[in-house]
Amino acid sequence: MNVLVTGGAGYIGSHTIVELQNEGHEVIVIDNFSNSSKESLKRVKEITGKDLSLYDDDLLDKEAVDSIFKKHEIDSVIHFAGYKAVGESVSKPMMYYDNNLGSTIILCEAMKKHGVRNIVFSSSATVYGDPHKVPITEDFPLSATNPYGRTKLFIEYILKDLHIANSSWNIALLRYFNPVGAHKSGRIGEDPNDIPNNLMPFVSQVAVGKRDKLSVFGDDYPTTDGTGVRDYIHVVDLALGHLKALEKLESNPGLVVYNLGTGKGTSVLEMVKAFEEASGKKVPYKITARRPGDIASCFADSAKANNELDWKAQRGIKEMCEDAWRWQSQNPNGYS
Repeated sequence: MNVLVTGGAGYIGSHTIVELQNEGHEVIVIDNFSNSSKESLKRVKEITGKDLSLYDDDLLDKEAVDSIFKKHEIDSVIHFAGYKAVGESVSKPMMYYDNNLGSTIILCEAMKKHGVRNIVFSSSATVYGDPHKVPITEDFPLSATNPYGRTKLFIEYILKDLHIANSSWNIALLRYFNPVGAHKSGRIGEDPNDIPNNLMPFVSQVAVGKRDKLSVFGDDYPTTDGTGVRDYIHVVDLALGHLKALEKLESNPGLVVYNLGTGKGTSVLEMVKAFEEASGKKVPYKITARRPGDIASCFADSAKANNELDWKAQRGIKEMCEDAWRWQSQNPNGYS
């Protein structure tokens, strides 16, 4: 299968390309490298020994996108590309709406023009807003607490409307929870451009000595130890979920929605302890005030993906921490 991967040089995209190539798929990547590195794709080639077609272009460039579809017989698209920092989205909402929604519309128009009807969209558990209970199933009410989350939600609506208008489209909306970890080789992993927005890269940067201490936002939530609880999923398990979704689209299912998570919640302090055990390093932290928009607990019910995709997360917290530490300790400055 020829698969176009948008944002393929990013954290989840690069790990997904490894699994695609391991399964014998041909990969075409479009990425403008605004928050990723070309080095990640060089290392993907090290791991797989296979070439890919790379386009250093912006999805907002209609002519560039159209030319890629003209050059390649594309069968399916996996759409990762987009801005993703929650805090930045709050301060620059128009930039997020313009980029994330505009690029998706241009991509879908090119797909329509060239007869490509299969797309897997990288959505997020943020579309559930502040859930009324856990675990979260796919039929929960949808909302969002910040502009980044709203772009994910709006793109879901765009794709749903596309399918309503033309039922020949096959669309998988993958709502994933908190990706962590890295490839076993230690050659590719998460490399935030600036101060990490997510827990694991912050913890690992403290452990490697790049940062002084971790800020734990709130210890008064109604959880086991007062800190926020999240569903952490190994990035390789997540990547494999995208392959299962591509397989599903081959059966012409129409529009399908799946949670990708482990179904288990882990608190911030539990994750810190697990990382200390995996790395043998102390991770100093300080308790600070809650962040606006943060919720107490969020974890998935992934039974639907288990049943319909034959997919289940296989890697536990210990392996997530070990793999994240291998990546961080071997690459203290990321891809730089």
